[in-house]
Amino acid sequence: MQSNKQNTALLVMDMQTAILGMIPNKEEFAANVTKAITHARSKNIPVLYVVVGFRTGTPEISLQNKSFALSKERFATVDVNEWMKIDPSVAPLPTDVIITKRRVSAFTGSDLEVVLRAQGIQHIILTGIATSGVVLSTLREAADKDYKITVISDCCADMDEEVHRVLTTKVFPRQADVVTHEEWYSL
Repeated sequence: MQSNKQNTALLVMDMQTAILGMIPNKEEFAANVTKAITHARSKNIPVLYVVVGFRTGTPEISLQNKSFALSKERFATVDVNEWMKIDPSVAPLPTDVIITKRRVSAFTGSDLEVVLRAQGIQHIILTGIATSGVVLSTLREAADKDYKITVISDCCADMDEEVHRVLTTKVFPRQADVVTHEEWYSL
């Protein structure tokens, strides 16, 4: 394994088949993420996959949590291991790190920060579903933790296109560099 001289990692977040299936233009979106993954690997930038997941019976989900409580009953009948599978269109390599989170932010309830510190990562590049969910929450927490942050706007998706646009053009630039996947290749 070659060294990562950039102290950078690409985070591919919530690209689970069940989640990817909910967004429009999923094929085009997945193709953009795949290109970003390929570019990262060509530059020896580690690709870290983050999935949201729970144990059988979802003991991690509190009924006080408005976002997740609605899903608690649904998860009771779902094979959580199957639900957590990353879509084959952006599949990890056997050597890639897969991190399981228990809330919206990639940091919350996961060992992401331990993995980043162990690899000397100071710059994270964010991709994933949803822009208003995992990307927003992870960006805010990463900024508070003093990471350098880049968001690849066309490698993030949201069920609400207007929310995606506002976040990537007005909110995220306050704390991160926001680029398209093609712009990222030239950096």
